[in-house]
Amino acid sequence: MKHILIPTDFSSNANHAISYALNLFKCERTNFYFIHAYADEVYGPFHNVNNDTFEKEKQAIGKNCENELSKLVNEVKERTQNPLHHYEAITSFEWLVDAVNNFVNIKNIDLMIMGTKGKTASSSITFGSNTVQVFKYVKCPVLAIPDEYEYTQPKKILFPSNYMLPYKRRELKLLDTLSAQFKAQVHSLYISDFEDLSLRQLDNKKLLEECLPSAMLSFVMTAVENRAKAIMTYINENDMDLLVMVNSRHSFLEDMLYRSTIDEIGLTPTVPFLVMQNLPR
Repeated sequence: MKHILIPTDFSSNANHAISYALNLFKCERTNFYFIHAYADEVYGPFHNVNNDTFEKEKQAIGKNCENELSKLVNEVKERTQNPLHHYEAITSFEWLVDAVNNFVNIKNIDLMIMGTKGKTASSSITFGSNTVQVFKYVKCPVLAIPDEYEYTQPKKILFPSNYMLPYKRRELKLLDTLSAQFKAQVHSLYISDFEDLSLRQLDNKKLLEECLPSAMLSFVMTAVENRAKAIMTYINENDMDLLVMVNSRHSFLEDMLYRSTIDEIGLTPTVPFLVMQNLPR
C-alpha cells in the first residue's frame, strides 16, 4: 500500500499534478491524501486586524478550504472510479512545509507529488517559491510535475550522481519500485573530469547497484563543463522521462537551492523531477 501526499492550491498546475499521480499509481493500491495549507491566506490580508476579526476570517477561510477540498476529492472519485485508490482530504492552518512535514510523520508518507508552480507563479520561471521551499525542507521524496508535461510512463530515468552521498535505502527503494513497475532503465550519470573513483565513491556506487535490483541500471560519464547544462543535454538527447536527484548537505542540488535559483543556474527540466531527501526522517 502506497501513501501519497498531494498538496493543492486548486490551481490548474496542481490539478495537472493530481492527474499525473493518479496515472502513475493507477495499478497500485494507494492512499492519496490531498492537503491544503491556508495560513498564508489568513496572515497575508488580515495581519493588522483585531483578534475577533482575525478569528472570524480564519474560520471563514478554513470552511471555504474544506468545501473546496471536499469538492475536489468528489470530482477525483467520480472521474477515476478506481477501486484500488482511497482518497482523504486534509486542511491545515499552517505554512505548507510545516503542514506537510507534520503529516509525513503521522502517515509515514512514501512520496509527495505536486505541481511546479502555483496560482501566483510567473510563467517565465520553472519552479514557484513553494516548490523550492518543499525541495529544501520537506523530509520525504518530492516529485514535481511541469505544467506542460503530458503523462507518459517513466521508462527512462536519469539519476545524476557524484557517488559522494551515502544514499538512504528507503529513498532508493522507491526508485527501485518505480523501476520494477515500469520496467525502467536508470541511467546513473557521473559528471566529472576524472574517471577514477575513490573508495568512498566505489562503496556508494556499489550500494546503488544493491538497492536497485529491479532497474535496468547503467553507468555513464560526461566531463564537467556546467553540471546543469550536462544534465539538461542528457535529458534532451536521450529522451528521458524522469529526472531524479538527491538533496543532501553539500550536494549539487542543495548548492542550487541555497546559492541561487534553479532557473538562474539553468536546471529547467521539462520532465518530472523527483527529489530524494537524504535528511533525517
